[in-house]
Amino acid sequence: MPAPRPNPETRPGTASGPDAVTDVVRWAAFCCLLVPVILLWCGSSLAGATGTAVGLAAVTAVCRALLRGSERGAARLRAAEGAPHRGRHQRSGSGAHRGGRRPGGHTPVG
Repeated sequence: MPAPRPNPETRPGTASGPDAVTDVVRWAAFCCLLVPVILLWCGSSLAGATGTAVGLAAVTAVCRALLRGSERGAARLRAAEGAPHRGRHQRSGSGAHRGGRRPGGHTPVG
C-alpha cells in the first residue's frame, strides 16, 4: 500500500488546513460575542460590555490583517524557492574570484 501523499496546502510547522486564518478569525469573532455576554451575566454595565466588544473586534480586525499579510508573504517565499537565484551578473557556478574565504589565509606578496 503506498504512503499517503502530503497535502500541498499544508506545510510543516503551520496550522492544518488550507484556510487556517479563517478558522482563527471565526473563533475570535465568537469570543467577541461571548465575552460581553459573560460580562453582562456577571453584573457588568451594558456600556462596559459594549466597549469591551468594540475593543475585541478592533484587535481581531488588526490580527486578521496581519495574518493575511503573513500568509501572502509566505506564499511569495514559496514561489521564490522554485526559481533559482543566479546572482547579480546572471552567471551560474562558483568561480575562483567569488568573494568569501580562501583556504591558506591571506599572505603578503613580496
